[in-house]
Amino acid sequence: MEYAGEVPEELEEQQDELYEHFAVTVDRGQAMLRIDKYLAVRLENCSRSRVQAAADSGNILVNGIPVKSSYKVKPLDRIALVMPYPKREVEIIPEDIPLDILYEDDDLIVLNKPAGLVVHPGHGNYSGTLVNALTWHLKDLPLFQEGDMRAGLVHRIDKNTSGLLVVAKNERAHARLARQFFDHTVSRRYVALVWGNFEEDEGTVTGNIGRSVRDRLRMAVYPDGSDGKHAVTHYRVLKRYGYVTLVECRLETGRTHQIRVHMEYIGHPLFNDERYGGDRILKGTTFAKYKQFIDNCFSVMPRHALHARSLGFEHPSTRRRMEFDSELPADFRAVLDKWDAYTAARPAEEE
Repeated sequence: MEYAGEVPEELEEQQDELYEHFAVTVDRGQAMLRIDKYLAVRLENCSRSRVQAAADSGNILVNGIPVKSSYKVKPLDRIALVMPYPKREVEIIPEDIPLDILYEDDDLIVLNKPAGLVVHPGHGNYSGTLVNALTWHLKDLPLFQEGDMRAGLVHRIDKNTSGLLVVAKNERAHARLARQFFDHTVSRRYVALVWGNFEEDEGTVTGNIGRSVRDRLRMAVYPDGSDGKHAVTHYRVLKRYGYVTLVECRLETGRTHQIRVHMEYIGHPLFNDERYGGDRILKGTTFAKYKQFIDNCFSVMPRHALHARSLGFEHPSTRRRMEFDSELPADFRAVLDKWDAYTAARPAEEE
């Protein structure tokens, strides 16, 4: 069986999109059997209810055609399905952690994640995560009563990235949202402060992203396609500060650290991105005052300058398009205020 979606445990945050794509060809000698029973046996840690939710959402295709969970598999049927990741065997302790909720209904919850909050438990972070908070907040719902470390999640953002996340509250919503991420119909726009100036006002970065061979905690771009997975980031200049630039990035795919590694690849690492080299002066002057200014900026925003500003998707029940926006957090605004003041008062000899 082939599948896509898993990435190394060592990364602080894994692939942005929390679904997996399975493809399997039924054996020649297989007796006719309901597809929900067949897949529940074939897929590890997969219940019939998860398979049924995927089928109800049109996420299971046999020979290219969507089928219901009652479909009887036949020899040599080609089955393809998209579904949220299976449960992991990690005990989730509900924790009463405040959540900044922008919208909530019976199917989903949209929230604003602060920088510093890990999305789900993993290596070195087994408590104090967003999932621990959600397990407390949604403790009356079946999806959040089984201790699933990925309960309701269909995508994620890095620990030190702030901004918008949508979380499903039931199996059907989970499956339907996962399918939208797989089909790239979810719109996601980020704001990033990056080093350097751009010759053009907008552009696109295309290049496979995979694990770095030199450092397992970093990702790298493989432009020749020799490794990694297809990744596309569109960017647009919002404001130029000379030595740094404020850009909007629109994700077409969702790979681990995608914006961070794509921006580094084109020579514009994110401001104060320790992992990708943006935590040192890459553009500017040799003046001591400038070095002090940058140190002050890093102190005000002690994380990489990336914020998930907008999120759009189709509601899993009403099918209505929903769009959400999130204002820049205080630390990001403070850094931009400093750059506004600096550029306004920049000595002529620095020009």
